[in-house]
Amino acid sequence: MSSPIQEPGPTTRLLGEHTRVSRDQNHGYPLYGRLPSGVLRTIKVTLFQSYVNWLCFLVPVALTASANDWDASAIFSLNFLAILGLSSVLSFATDELAKSTGQTVGALVNATFGNALEMIVGITAVKQGEIRIVQSSMVGSILSGVLLILGCTFFFGCYNREWQTFNVDVIGVMISLMVVSCTTLIVPSALATMTPWKHAELESGILLLSRVTSIVLLIFYIVYLYFQLKSHAEIFDGSDTDPDSNADEEIQLNLWSSSIVLLLATLGVTFCSDALVDSVDGIVDAWHISRAFIGLIIVPIVGNAGEFTAAVSAAMAGKMGLAVSLIVSATLQISLFVTPFLVICGWIIGQPMSLHFSTFETVVLAFSVIIVNYIGRDGRANYLEGILLVGTYVVVGISFYVHPEDAQVIEASI
Repeated sequence: MSSPIQEPGPTTRLLGEHTRVSRDQNHGYPLYGRLPSGVLRTIKVTLFQSYVNWLCFLVPVALTASANDWDASAIFSLNFLAILGLSSVLSFATDELAKSTGQTVGALVNATFGNALEMIVGITAVKQGEIRIVQSSMVGSILSGVLLILGCTFFFGCYNREWQTFNVDVIGVMISLMVVSCTTLIVPSALATMTPWKHAELESGILLLSRVTSIVLLIFYIVYLYFQLKSHAEIFDGSDTDPDSNADEEIQLNLWSSSIVLLLATLGVTFCSDALVDSVDGIVDAWHISRAFIGLIIVPIVGNAGEFTAAVSAAMAGKMGLAVSLIVSATLQISLFVTPFLVICGWIIGQPMSLHFSTFETVVLAFSVIIVNYIGRDGRANYLEGILLVGTYVVVGISFYVHPEDAQVIEASI
């Protein structure tokens, strides 16, 4: 006689439900495999997000090269490529963290970590007394954003379209603020150029003016955040040309995973940037290029890698408003936050970090901002404007390459 079918007891039901819930929460894997599978998934999602992220494998090689005093060119190249990969991971982790923290906190996260690479490299260079590299990299980051990245965004977003439009009201506010902030940045340089003081008096006065200007710019930045996140948040919420752009955003890393990835990437950038700055003297001697060219062209290419990818991808998807907003917002962070922050850091640690850029850098920066202001007034973009902006950046890059370091040293001593 067959035994009657027994109803599962409370313990059996609880175990069955627990196993089922564990499998459901871990995509079919049992509870004991959750931690390893979560770590592996985080690594997979992070590294396979972009081929550029694979350059993170060069981090231990780059640090080994620096620790064992390899050739300066090898140290610089390896750390350059490693930082390029880390910057892409940093941008990805920042975006994922912003998705998990909500719109307001997410905007603050992007504002804080969006230019973390420039801040880390800048602080390292200021500590080592490489003031020219810091000054050049700040100007270079702005030029790279408003000329190279914006130009590529216009071209790749419109090469197969007649044009794309964006919210001229929002972009107009941001561009106006960018013009004001960049104008404020170049005031100390204009004063240094136009004032026939003695060198000691000039240097002291420019340093004081730079520090006061930095405090004012930081106040501008705080007011801008309040304007964007609080008082006029509804205007910026509608800045994207696609109202459903945020509807299909998938969170690929949770809060803890993205925070850990962000922390590890920041640590990696810190160590690699220190090695990169240490190798600058050898690179200047070996490659016969100026420190200004390294700061203006090479360093911003690394720092803006994540921004370049995000903006071009958004433009190709038909979201030109989002792409232009990303570029202008990143430029505002450089001019309103990162640059004055580095001046204040130099003030604290006793380094003469100032806003006294070279005359050539000042002129190029002023004209570039005027060009962007003119192009962004009509709220439309086409591929011709993109080609013009990229071509202008190429000319600027070549001009800084052929501009001798001696001319800048003589100019700074006048």
